[in-house]
Amino acid sequence: MALTKPPETAQRIARTTRSVPRSMLLAENEKLAGGPMPLFQELTEREQKEVLAQGIRRVIHRRQMLFAQGTPHDGIYLIETGRMRVFYTAPSGREITLAYWHPGNFVGGPEVFGSGLHLWSGAAVADSSVVHFPGKVLRRLVLQIPSLAIGVIEGLAFKGKCYSALAQMLGTRSVIERLAHLLLHLADSYGVRQHNGIVISAALTHADIAHMVGATRQWVTISLKRFEEQGILTSSKSKIVIHSLDKLNELRGGLA
Repeated sequence: MALTKPPETAQRIARTTRSVPRSMLLAENEKLAGGPMPLFQELTEREQKEVLAQGIRRVIHRRQMLFAQGTPHDGIYLIETGRMRVFYTAPSGREITLAYWHPGNFVGGPEVFGSGLHLWSGAAVADSSVVHFPGKVLRRLVLQIPSLAIGVIEGLAFKGKCYSALAQMLGTRSVIERLAHLLLHLADSYGVRQHNGIVISAALTHADIAHMVGATRQWVTISLKRFEEQGILTSSKSKIVIHSLDKLNELRGGLA
């Protein structure tokens, strides 16, 4: 059953997407690292309200699964607030994070119209609000609103590029290079410059970092300790302070 949205929903999404990064992923291309345009970017206010009126809002608490790998697809989920992590789990149980998606983006592809099985899982990193558009509803909406159809297509194209870039990074870069690359990306997207260096404000654990670079938590902990001994950064449970971007750039390029 459709859940009618209050008129301010679209404006709330727009305000939020202006204040936070639109994605967090492992990609060399700066355009990809910046994230895709929000799904509603080209929709008028009237069209946004019309689309949102056909969706079903859900509240997903931190660490709760939104959809699971191997389960049937049923449309997409537009992120209103919070942050969603999309990841693949191998038969061994080992995980690789594909990306973190922020408000204004949608998750649940690639079978957006509701056929097939999910190829990966999605879970909330923080308490989140999403709007679910079931496959049949979404199909009807994209036939009625061309701007929405373009947004869905562009979103899927962006995600395809992201996951291709991730495969390339995993296949051609060493783990040290990937770790240095991720730290530089975090410093650029979340870093706050202070007197002692650049403080990364994103709340990521060593396990979170390991899932992004394709390593174990123990390896990340040991590597960050080595970086600390080399004066590159200072790491604690609550934050990472980058002291030398130049040295991280050398590591990212395989020069160290």
